[in-house]
Amino acid sequence: MPPRQRRSYDQYCAAARALDAVGDRWTLLIVRELLAGPRRYTDLHADLPGVSTDVLASRLKDMEQVGLASRRRLAPPASSYVYELTDRGRELLPVLRALAAWGAPELAERRPTDAVRAHWFALPLLGALGSSSEEGLLEVRLDEGEFHVWVRGGGEVSYGDGPAPGEVDACVTLDAGTAVAVSRGALRFAEGVRDGRIVVVGEGAVAKVLREG
Repeated sequence: MPPRQRRSYDQYCAAARALDAVGDRWTLLIVRELLAGPRRYTDLHADLPGVSTDVLASRLKDMEQVGLASRRRLAPPASSYVYELTDRGRELLPVLRALAAWGAPELAERRPTDAVRAHWFALPLLGALGSSSEEGLLEVRLDEGEFHVWVRGGGEVSYGDGPAPGEVDACVTLDAGTAVAVSRGALRFAEGVRDGRIVVVGEGAVAKVLREG
């Protein structure tokens, strides 16, 4: 079957060209999931409640077609396929961070129909968690689950779903309401620590910066 003909705005404009690639519904949320690491199709479908299997498959094919994502087979004994972002796809991290910052005020009230996953808080919290100039691996724990954050030199930060894959430099525990308050700018991270709403465990430089601000 030939690849689906993608729609285009047919405008010689950088923003229009970008939207040609990522403007379809669900595409940027798939990018959000893949920024947390390689994912199997079933994992993506589970963490994108509301997307149909047909739409998800179509968006993934489109992302492969435009060079945002690739599919590879894991070595035995797993032998399953995973999707992961290409270098071009990972360049969308600052775009998603900007969208999360812009959308954070909309989190003032959680609707009864809203799904939630712990790693969805990673994007709006990266600024606060990556404020240290020190390098380190952080694990962030909420009632909904865990995610981890790598802080590297030069202000570079990235995140992954689930517990940290190694020894951590700091462990951060907070609830979803506190995460939202920090994301919206209504609560400074260090204030949350002083108020007992955020618990930071660790003795290294990264943990000290998070506690003291």
